[in-house]
Amino acid sequence: MKIQFFSLAVVVLMAACQSSQQSDNQTTTTTEAPAAGQSGVQDDDSQKDVVKVAVGSPDHTTLVKAVQAAGLVDALSNAGPFTVFAPTNAAFDKLPAGTVEDLLKPENLDKLKAILEHHVMTSALAADFFQDGQSMGMVDGTNATFKVKGKDVYIGDAKILASVRASNGYVHVIDAVVVPK
Repeated sequence: MKIQFFSLAVVVLMAACQSSQQSDNQTTTTTEAPAAGQSGVQDDDSQKDVVKVAVGSPDHTTLVKAVQAAGLVDALSNAGPFTVFAPTNAAFDKLPAGTVEDLLKPENLDKLKAILEHHVMTSALAADFFQDGQSMGMVDGTNATFKVKGKDVYIGDAKILASVRASNGYVHVIDAVVVPK
């Protein structure tokens, strides 16, 4: 492992020196691609992370747009672990008219981010972990209360409809947007 790392470092150093020599000898114009975080890693073989699970769902386009606008894609693409409660498009449609559009405005991105962070926990918890009356800390610093009615699990008033295991946690599909108090 150390030899492979050392070899890689030597190759990178040689390429950097060669690039420096070329720029001394000639002027070239290049356009560099913007740096991408973890979300920019191309990996079609591994299990999808929580963001890629949402991106792959036609029922979560509003959530994906909101996560992108709030700048949370890279954070949620990291190793985690995360438990994400993912409202469907229909859940966002239940909000008063214009709410989503208003939250997506640049001046409201802090509020959007806080709402989205209220849908995330920094642990990977299956739906059957939650107990009736249990209160758990969310990424936004507030707590959410869980209810269990028969086999149904709720976070606040939002029912967990389905769960998907991701490489960095769980995505629990919910039928309502959970707004912090």
